[in-house]
Amino acid sequence: MVKTIEDRIENRIEDRIAAVREKIARSAARAGREASEIKLVAVTKTRSVEEMLKAAPRVDALGENRVQEAASKKRDWPAGSGAVWRMIGHLQGNKVRKALELFDTVDSVDSVELARALNRAAGEARRALSVLVEVNTSGEASKTGIDPGEISELADGVLDCPHLKLEGLMTIGPLTDDEARIRNAFAGLREMASRVRLRSGLPLPVLSMGMSGDFEWAVLEGSTMVRIGTALFGPRY
Repeated sequence: MVKTIEDRIENRIEDRIAAVREKIARSAARAGREASEIKLVAVTKTRSVEEMLKAAPRVDALGENRVQEAASKKRDWPAGSGAVWRMIGHLQGNKVRKALELFDTVDSVDSVELARALNRAAGEARRALSVLVEVNTSGEASKTGIDPGEISELADGVLDCPHLKLEGLMTIGPLTDDEARIRNAFAGLREMASRVRLRSGLPLPVLSMGMSGDFEWAVLEGSTMVRIGTALFGPRY
């Protein structure tokens, strides 16, 4: 039987997801962890709805970077095709209400002002919103997220918002091939989470760190959620 283009796309995505999950399992075993502890988020920036539909049943969530792009995709999303949608990109204050319509979580809270805006919008929508605090562990100016020294202040700000549920922290590793530097950034986020747990008494189960080029090191350093785009879908064109 001749395979259609859609079949070939599905097979490629299925194979890539299987390969990523195998690497997650190997890294988890090296760290004395279970692979089931690590959630796989498919980063779907610039990807088609067709590609996303092939991936959705095989991953734990879809991660979108832009509100406008997610809104366009949701309009074309088939009814009954369930998926968890996570906002993983920088969120502007004027797009907060729209983000609440589109996403199940916001993983990129990087200021007290944004937390308060999300809290107001969630209260108006009569819902509880799960969030992550994004930390710039690399110190790179091109990265979003708060400075590590501000983590306590922002965590306290989120905890003061009754309609937000703080579930953990998120970071993007430094842009380098230096394993030690990357792992040090991830270890730093893990240590920050431990301090916030002690301060807040919350479990904070989510450490979202690790992307296509560094997720194996992230798992070794305690990641519970990796965000993978290229390794699942191939290069962007």
